[in-house]
Amino acid sequence: QVQLVESGGGLVQAGGSLRLSCAASGRTFSTYVMGWFRQAPGKEREFAAAISWRGGRTYYADSVKGRFTISRDNAKNTMYLQMNSLNPEDTAVYYCAFRSSVVFTTTPEQYNYWGQGTQVTVSS
Repeated sequence: QVQLVESGGGLVQAGGSLRLSCAASGRTFSTYVMGWFRQAPGKEREFAAAISWRGGRTYYADSVKGRFTISRDNAKNTMYLQMNSLNPEDTAVYYCAFRSSVVFTTTPEQYNYWGQGTQVTVSS
């Protein structure tokens, strides 16, 4: 069992920045993938970024590439998402997700555990 707790969401003006955190607990982390997904009102949940826990390889959706940076602190079992140059289209609930596999995927259904989500609102 894995527990995920997100924090760091909030309201920011367009062009601003936020950093999300995801604290993971419940098992030893070594060869897994963790990711950030987001869901805007009336839209499906979409992939934003992911990181392989052991090697640190990162993956990004085209919509966030160059603006968002995913990272992890193995000692703290915490994952981060630094979001810069935010725009209103980034407004969504952001979810942290854990996949019990070393194989990367953008498909939400293939992630095994989810956090409760944190709201990010970007005003124009």
